[in-house]
Amino acid sequence: MAKSFSLQMYPWVYYAHYEDEGRWSEKFIEKPHTTPQEEAKLPPDALQELLAKRNSFPELPLVNYSTQYGLGVFEGMKAFPQKDGSLKLFRPDENAKRMHRSMEGILMPPFPVDQFISASIELTRRNKKLGYAPVYDPAWEKDNFANGHSIYMRPFTYSEPAIGLGVSHKPWVVIVATPVGAYFEPGSSKAVTTDRIRATPKGTGWIKCCSNYVIPILAKNEAERNGYMEVIFLDAKEGRYVEEGSSCNIFFYLKNGTLVTPELKDTVLPGITRKSILTLAQDKGIKVEERLISIEEVMDSAKECFLTGTAAGATFIESITHRNRTTVFNKGKPGELTLSLQRTLKGIQYGALPDKFGWMVAVPDR
Repeated sequence: MAKSFSLQMYPWVYYAHYEDEGRWSEKFIEKPHTTPQEEAKLPPDALQELLAKRNSFPELPLVNYSTQYGLGVFEGMKAFPQKDGSLKLFRPDENAKRMHRSMEGILMPPFPVDQFISASIELTRRNKKLGYAPVYDPAWEKDNFANGHSIYMRPFTYSEPAIGLGVSHKPWVVIVATPVGAYFEPGSSKAVTTDRIRATPKGTGWIKCCSNYVIPILAKNEAERNGYMEVIFLDAKEGRYVEEGSSCNIFFYLKNGTLVTPELKDTVLPGITRKSILTLAQDKGIKVEERLISIEEVMDSAKECFLTGTAAGATFIESITHRNRTTVFNKGKPGELTLSLQRTLKGIQYGALPDKFGWMVAVPDR
């Protein structure tokens, strides 16, 4: 069964390398494999040995700006099995544009948007042809696809050999794919604020930059040790305004019927699922606001809370604890709007609902 971010890499991998004057050379590499059925029967040690070979890239330099200083960016995107048996990517154009902006943000030659999209489609097609793709299960519909499986794709940059402080001029872009299931484990969905700082003004908070995730990893680990599922970051200046979760954007449905999410600044990542949820909410006639929202307003006025992200989808938060005060939302149960948005988003992604916004991109069988 697919778990969240299990490193069971699919055989086909994509490489692109920057040459000069905006040109990128590219190739697809087929890593060692048998068939999914045969691999499922392998003893654990033999399977791990095979998977280790897929995760070995000796042709890439070990010492470089990415490994030494975290100077790299990445994306997270998914391909979903459809009710009609096909496979579709969710908004790869948005991932492509964000990665382009992120690479520019760290002074790296940006990867062309069209090349990103075509590479993602072709990589998915090649792996599917080998049998590495989930099959739609009608049982997933019973819980709004909370346990639905999909393909998680991780495009990332990797710099040329280097040591010393510098920027990458001839990076690689690599795309790998793995099976993925539910992001959050069943059980507690409690959140707690942290006094750690995720991003500062004029920093890299708006970039999907590797180094941005160090602090969230530490803070989330601390929260989990204390019985919480998620951690919430406040702004760096006043420690008052909500910004993000550990790796997710965050929404609050207020008692006055307004859906609020923190406005995009250089300290908040422009999430693609965030953008999609705003569209879906407006389509349902919900008033939405992107603005500063203080933790005090959340604790006093919110009746529902949920996280959004490629991995998280739309995941409800039952309570938030801030400085020893706890607010429970909707008696600790998913709220009506949260469930409606989750159902609609997942329904579109899995092809159970019409794609009226044109978000899904088909993977051909050719």
